[in-house]
Amino acid sequence: MAQKVAKVGVKKEPGYLYFVDKDGDVARAKMARGGRKKKKRR
Repeated sequence: MAQKVAKVGVKKEPGYLYFVDKDGDVARAKMARGGRKKKKRR
């Protein structure tokens, strides 16, 4: 189970995955299918 350690105030943008890298910094990566609005179904 994950545990929240600190609140750092990172502004998140849609379409990106945020994580802590091996150096302990907050990093982001572009998601393969992220950031798009869903189509309306008729």
